[in-house]
Amino acid sequence: MQTPFDQELEERLTRYAAIDSQSDEDSPTSPSTEVQFGMLRLLEAELTGIGAQDVTLTGYGTVLATIPGTVPGPTVGLLAHVDTAPQFNASGVKPRVIRGYNGGDITYPDDPALVLSPEASPYLADKIGDDIITASGLTLLGADDKAGVAIIMTAARHLLENRQIEHGPIRIAFTPDEEIGRGVDERLPKDLGADFAYTFDGGKVGELEYETFSADAAEVMITGVSIHPGFAKGKMVNAIHLASKIIECLPQATMTPEVTAGLEGFWHATEMTGGSSEMKIKLILRDFEMDGLEQKGEMLRAVCAAVQATEPRATITCEIRPQYRNMRYWLEQDMTPVELALDACRELGLDPVSVPIRGGTDGSRLTEMGVPCPNLFTGMQNIHGPLEWISVQDMGAATNLCLRLVERAAKGG
Repeated sequence: MQTPFDQELEERLTRYAAIDSQSDEDSPTSPSTEVQFGMLRLLEAELTGIGAQDVTLTGYGTVLATIPGTVPGPTVGLLAHVDTAPQFNASGVKPRVIRGYNGGDITYPDDPALVLSPEASPYLADKIGDDIITASGLTLLGADDKAGVAIIMTAARHLLENRQIEHGPIRIAFTPDEEIGRGVDERLPKDLGADFAYTFDGGKVGELEYETFSADAAEVMITGVSIHPGFAKGKMVNAIHLASKIIECLPQATMTPEVTAGLEGFWHATEMTGGSSEMKIKLILRDFEMDGLEQKGEMLRAVCAAVQATEPRATITCEIRPQYRNMRYWLEQDMTPVELALDACRELGLDPVSVPIRGGTDGSRLTEMGVPCPNLFTGMQNIHGPLEWISVQDMGAATNLCLRLVERAAKGG
């Protein structure tokens, strides 16, 4: 369905997506990469240009701004993240628009072998007539979450130009490093100053997420014994062999991403680097329940200890750190922001769908830190890979939802 915002959303997303802004989990800085400042400073300038107040780029790399309320009401936060996923090439993105999608296969100019088909992506079959945005085949698109940025910026511009719309104070936050689990700095809840908030970082039209994975990250270090291979008998301890044993000993038939779905958790090896003398394995652990997450951590530690026992000359360490927690634990104590979003969807003629998200958002951390923050749809599909795509009209539906939400909030739901 066409919306009044389609042209602006298309222009914003294609422009934003072309800006490099990948995050890097190995960097200690915030933001983790210098390239993210390109997006952050651009948004700082654009918010100032459309008349937002209190526009600030914080020391921890978040752009904050205020849209003053036109009537009394709770302060609502609107959030999206500027970084793109480091798992696939995200540098030099060349967005393109397929107007009036005809229902067939979509091919890619920079990789003719790559095909986006409605058979493989059934949601695409529902988008006949829509304007579809993809990348060129060599990169991801970055609609995750520059679509959310475009939606919030479009809604902000509309509200600032139409002061007759009744809404309470609105606080905007564009965060870095969401893709590496570091998007919400401990100072953000206070600086945001919102009674509750929403991230626009979801998928299909109508999706409203208030249950996410709980997540930990793990790093296993294996130090072997290095010696010339010609004189290694009885002396060498090959760290690569021990790393392989650790991976082999973890359950793969029932507990990895490629064999789990729904409410099933998993362990996932994301990186294995090094050589015969030293190896590093990075993993992520995911579960919807805290006891399940703890069990996966205990399982990993037990496997590391068992492999260590087979070779006492090696040193194997396993460090596990928390990333985010299931927002449901806090939101189920007060479902007001969730119910507000459900009602706003229905008012727009959308069928809201609430399913547990097999991932997390800035809203997970923000909710845990005291600002209730469900996640709302943008339309993004096939994220973190070259087949990523989004419908401009889906983004328009998300923009309409954003506007309806802030109106409803001012009217007490």
